[in-house]
Amino acid sequence: MTHTVVIVPGLRPHVENHWQTMLAANLPNARTVPSFDREKLDLAGRIADLEQVVREADGPVIIVAHSAGVLVTTHWAAKHDTSRVQGALLATPPDLINPLPAEYPSLELLEASGWLPVPGMTLPFPSIVAGSTNDPLGDIDRVRGLAVAWGSRFENVGPVGHLNPAAGFGEWLHAEVLIGALR
Repeated sequence: MTHTVVIVPGLRPHVENHWQTMLAANLPNARTVPSFDREKLDLAGRIADLEQVVREADGPVIIVAHSAGVLVTTHWAAKHDTSRVQGALLATPPDLINPLPAEYPSLELLEASGWLPVPGMTLPFPSIVAGSTNDPLGDIDRVRGLAVAWGSRFENVGPVGHLNPAAGFGEWLHAEVLIGALR
C-alpha cells in the first residue's frame, strides 16, 4: 500500500536546500503542508493547513515534521481525527523551556498564540522523535522526555544541530530510513 508522506515544515520560509524540501522532491507520494507564507504565530492556520492536506491525501499518511512543525502536528493530533495516520517522524522539536534565539518568537508570544503548553498526551499513532545532541532549540534530555510523553520511539541522531541548512544539513538520508521504519 502506498502512503502519502505529509511534510510539515517549521517556521522557516521555503528553503530549497532544506532536507524536507529535498525529501519532498525525492518521494513521488509526498505533499508539503503549505504554511510557508503564514505569519509565524498562526498556529490555528497551520493546524488547518495540516488537516486539509491529511484529509485530501489518498490512502494512509505518514507525517514528517520538523521543529515547530512537530508542535503543529501534536496540537493537530489533540484536536482532529488521526485514523489515517500510520506514523510520524518528528525531527528536532524545540523544547520551549529556555528563550529561543532572537530570530524566533519569544516564549511569551508563543504562549499567547496557543503554542504553549506543548501537548503532552500519548500520540494516537506510532511515532519516532529524532533528537540532536547539540540542538540549540531543544535539550536532548528534554526532547527525550517529549518522546516519552508522546509514546514515541526516541532516536538520537547525534550532533546535527537543529538539522537545518544553518547546521550544515541539506539532504538528510536517515529520514528515509526512519520513514521506512514507520511503514
